[in-house]
Amino acid sequence: MNDKKTYIIDTNVIIHDPQSIFGFAGATLTIPMMVLEELDTFKNDNSERGRNVREAIRLLDMLRGQGSLRDGVALDNGGILRVGMLDPRKECSRKLDAEVPDNYILNLAGCLKDEGYEVEIVSKDLNLRVKADVIGIKSSDYLKDEISPEHFYKGWITFQVPSIQLKKPIPQDLIELSHEYNFSLNEYAVVEAQNNPHVYRLFRYIGNNTFKAIEPPPLHWGIEPRNVQQLIALDLLFDESIQLVTLLGPAGTGKTFLTLVAGLHKLLVDQTYEKILISRPVVPLGADIGYLPGSLSEKLHSWMQPIYDNMELIVHIANSSQQQHVGSFEAEEEVDPRYKKNGKKPQKRAAFPTLDELIYRRKLSLEAITYMRGRSIPYQFIFIDEVQNLTPHEVKTIISRVGEGSKIILTGDPYQIDSPYLDFISNGLMVASQRFRGQQIFGTAFLETSERSELSKLAGKLL
Repeated sequence: MNDKKTYIIDTNVIIHDPQSIFGFAGATLTIPMMVLEELDTFKNDNSERGRNVREAIRLLDMLRGQGSLRDGVALDNGGILRVGMLDPRKECSRKLDAEVPDNYILNLAGCLKDEGYEVEIVSKDLNLRVKADVIGIKSSDYLKDEISPEHFYKGWITFQVPSIQLKKPIPQDLIELSHEYNFSLNEYAVVEAQNNPHVYRLFRYIGNNTFKAIEPPPLHWGIEPRNVQQLIALDLLFDESIQLVTLLGPAGTGKTFLTLVAGLHKLLVDQTYEKILISRPVVPLGADIGYLPGSLSEKLHSWMQPIYDNMELIVHIANSSQQQHVGSFEAEEEVDPRYKKNGKKPQKRAAFPTLDELIYRRKLSLEAITYMRGRSIPYQFIFIDEVQNLTPHEVKTIISRVGEGSKIILTGDPYQIDSPYLDFISNGLMVASQRFRGQQIFGTAFLETSERSELSKLAGKLL
């Protein structure tokens, strides 16, 4: 081991993973004093960020009892942890404005390099890594879980066979592929005809080199999957043996719409679940929704507007269809008086219930993520949207709330993350998809084709 090699760790790495200080076995790890200053500003946050910061500070305090953090404390993994400080008397400490946290780190790296150390900055801040490259300091991202936007588990693969094989119960080439390709449980194979990719069949791997042919689930409302990825999603959503489903993909691919369709069908027609629970993180407003006007119900209505939009579309399609069977709601005509408009008597409504009617009859609830901690949720269809903005710890907390007879669906777009402390690799949606891969009760689908509108498709390509 090179005893003159040191990794300098950035604040965002510790916030992302407080255990990261033990993640450099056999190496020297330097935490700049400015990083401790930044951690101190976050320690009182009532959020996942604050929780991680407090955990890191406790770990550092424990290590402080074992020796001097300035001189270096030996770790059980064979490494050394120390806190690095700039010496204002040295010229290397004044190259960049050290009042800027990133510059403090870069100055410290430069000073250690002048002392003969092989220095590498570890940061999740892309701009800091760019600045480090400019001044000749090696830098890297903190990659605890090896996931990349180019190579991640999509839940399906596509390959082509002679069209004659599609007439067989299981194509022979698919059977042969199962001996070469390491299929995960509940992974799908999209088997296309060699001369026409629009002609295909879908199969799901169920173990022991065997596959199950997949057909669209029976829906009563004139709704059908528009592409093979939506068919995969519906198969996972309707399969009661799959208790955890993750749906990934950009806007307009149908993640929210399909999840609502499946949940409503399971609630109203199949009566598999007693209730639907829907929640979304409130990232742009911080740890709570208190800044929105009105009561909690009114706040949630504003924040859940995408759910209302999709629900209105489902109601419109269902009421326009000749197949309006909605199970236990067929004979219900009473309308919650809170939803009467202008004092007029409500007109007799169509068979399919609105979202507000489902809420009124306690068949559906909209809840803030904040209030799910500590609960046990049995016999419910649980839908958590925008999960790419949650940390792995938050996702773990939510999944561990799932009680007997419940199913949980996590959806989101890992390419569109609002949290400054998460990225494609570290967000809870991607981590959950990777960690649960191969489990019998889990399935995932990456939806890549926008079906919202031609304008939406063009926006995705051009903007």
